[in-house]
Amino acid sequence: MFMNYRLLLSGLAIWMIAPVALRIFGQHILRPENAVSVAVLFAVSLPLMALLVRRLCRALRLPADQWVLGAVSLALPTLLLDPFSSAFFSTIYPNMAPETAGLFGGWILWCCCGAVLGGMIRLSK
Repeated sequence: MFMNYRLLLSGLAIWMIAPVALRIFGQHILRPENAVSVAVLFAVSLPLMALLVRRLCRALRLPADQWVLGAVSLALPTLLLDPFSSAFFSTIYPNMAPETAGLFGGWILWCCCGAVLGGMIRLSK
């Protein structure tokens, strides 16, 4: 089994679009001072990422035994590149307070966890 390059490229495309969206809307999405907002963000993100992986794996007709690898392929650009987004958070996201960096990092890990779970969990037909 090798990395799924179509999902890797999809993950790279998502990674390239997400910072633009966060530069525009990030201060409204990532609000560490509001516990309810954080809870809702986390509650919604994990299942959405799981669903995204499942839909992409189905659309690409990936065999079920390759979905975990597909999920890792999709999440890999985020896992490799977002540590730099966290390290240089204030420069990359000047629209958000520096204390938002921790929430950002946790959210990214949570989303990647959702992606992997989406590839792991088998649902009956």
